[in-house]
Amino acid sequence: MLEITTLLDNINTEHKTVTAKHGLSMFIRTESLNIVFDCGPDATAVNNSRLLNAPIDKANYVILSHSHYDHSAGYPEFVRNNVKGVLYTGPNFFKPKYAYDGVKYTYLGAGFDEYFIAENNIIHKVCDGCIELSSDCYIFSGFPRRYEFETIPERFVHGSLPDTVKDDFGDEICIAADTSKGLVVLVACSHPGILNMLTHIHDVLKKPIYAVLGGTHLVEADENRIALTIDAMKKNGTSHYRFIALFWRKS
Repeated sequence: MLEITTLLDNINTEHKTVTAKHGLSMFIRTESLNIVFDCGPDATAVNNSRLLNAPIDKANYVILSHSHYDHSAGYPEFVRNNVKGVLYTGPNFFKPKYAYDGVKYTYLGAGFDEYFIAENNIIHKVCDGCIELSSDCYIFSGFPRRYEFETIPERFVHGSLPDTVKDDFGDEICIAADTSKGLVVLVACSHPGILNMLTHIHDVLKKPIYAVLGGTHLVEADENRIALTIDAMKKNGTSHYRFIALFWRKS
């Protein structure tokens, strides 16, 4: 069983009372687990969860894909609403993140720190590689860069001002849920490159990927990169992916 409720996205749906906003948050149910995957930028995802009847307080885990505000800054609101499941982040999650346009730095970080986690008695663990949460659910970080054309925009930097370096998004996490049809991979932004991520997951689990849901950060990609991405997916179609369902989310 795999059930996914989108608590927050930037696209309006027919559910007119649910608020759309730049960001992402999902509530995921497997046979054995309840998971909150990302928390959006503020209280919007929590408010939407009530309208969608998603029991976020039953979450065994909260997985924050990376520390950009639109995915993680809403986490304190989840904690204030009794979401106290084990928190997983990637390595160096709390290293400050910025966008740098050559003139000014714009802070992009989550806006909370280890002190907030300690004050609220949250169990915090770091995913550095592959972790099996249950027999049907895995989380991944640390994706080898195999496709040279999957580049990260230069404006994304991290570190202490003014001594920042280009962000390699080593903190990015995604989820792979095992189903009867194959793996369903849930991604947030895919900053390390969607092909790099999917290839690594396939190589580790040795299972075909049935579907991919979430953000690919290809909104800024040129036509050549998009064509190369699609071509690579087609070439890997027989051995890696049975079916690819990509939600080309702008993030």
